[in-house]
Amino acid sequence: MILVPITYKGGVYRLDEVIDYIEDLGGYIVQRHTIASEVVLQVLMPKEDIKRLAAFSRPLAGEIQESPLVGTEIAVVIPSLEIHHLPHSACDVAEYLRSHGSKSNMLGMARGFGKRIAQMNDEERDLINEHDLAIFVLGNFASCIETKFPKFRPGITVPIILTGGPEREILVKQTDLPVAGYVGGLGRFMHRTQTEADIHRLDLVIEEVEKVIEARRQEIANDPLSVSPARLQALIKQELPEIEEVYSPSPIAVQLNGLRVKLSYPAYAQKVRDLVIEDEIKVGDVADVLPSRMRDYILIRIKPLSETNIVV
Repeated sequence: MILVPITYKGGVYRLDEVIDYIEDLGGYIVQRHTIASEVVLQVLMPKEDIKRLAAFSRPLAGEIQESPLVGTEIAVVIPSLEIHHLPHSACDVAEYLRSHGSKSNMLGMARGFGKRIAQMNDEERDLINEHDLAIFVLGNFASCIETKFPKFRPGITVPIILTGGPEREILVKQTDLPVAGYVGGLGRFMHRTQTEADIHRLDLVIEEVEKVIEARRQEIANDPLSVSPARLQALIKQELPEIEEVYSPSPIAVQLNGLRVKLSYPAYAQKVRDLVIEDEIKVGDVADVLPSRMRDYILIRIKPLSETNIVV
C-alpha cells in the first residue's frame, strides 16, 4: 500500500469525524496545526482513498491538496548563526519548507565562514546525514562558493540542494558542483523575501526539493520499508504516553525512512525496541534504534524488505 502525502485544511466543526474517517481509510496524521478556528492536518494516506476523503470533507468546506514534502525532515545548513555571516534568506527558506509540509531544522556551523578557515566537524556532518535532504544556503560570490563548498561536501550522504547569489550559468563556468540541485539569486541580502521575484526563487527551491524527494520515494518503493514510518509514529504515540509531555515542536518527526523521537535515548531506546507492531513483531526486528546527534533524542532507521523479509 502506497501512502501519499496530502494536506487537509478545514474548520474545527466536526473535525473529529474527519480524523476518524482518515484513520478508517488507513491514513495517518503526521502533524496537526490549529490556527484560530482553522485546522491544518498533514496526512499520509492511501492514494486510492483521497477522492473519498475529498467527497467526505466537501460539505464541511474542507480543502485537500497534495503536499509532497509532508513526512520529510530537511536540514537548512548555513555558515554561521552570527548576523555578520548569516545569509538572510535562510530563515525564509526554512519557513517556506514548513509551509509546504516539511519539518525543517536550521543548522549553523561553528566554523563555516571564511574561505580560508571554513570547515565542518563530524558532529555537524552526522547531524546533516540524519535528515532526508540538506539545503546549503551560501553567499553571493561564485569564487567563495567554489572554494568553500568542497570543504563541506565530503562525508555527506544525503542529497544536497545548494542556494547562493550567483545564477547557475555563472557558477557552472567556474566549478562543477556535485549537488542534486542549485537555485541562484538566494544569497545574502538585507531584506525579507517579500517581492514577487523573491517568492519565485523560494518556489524554485521547493521544486528542486520535490524532485529529489520524489526520486527518493521511488527508490524506497522499489525496495519497500518493513513498516511505514507513519505507522510507527502512531504506535509510539499509543504505547508511550510520555511523548505527550514533550513540548518541543514535532515530538516525533517523520522521515522518509524512519523517525526522530524526541525522548531520551538512554531511558527509552529499549522500550521503543520492545514495542510490538503486529504478531509478535517488534520495532527492533524491523528497525535500528540509534542515538541521535541532536541532543539525546532517538533516531529510528527502518530496514527495507530485502533485509528483513518482513512487511507489517
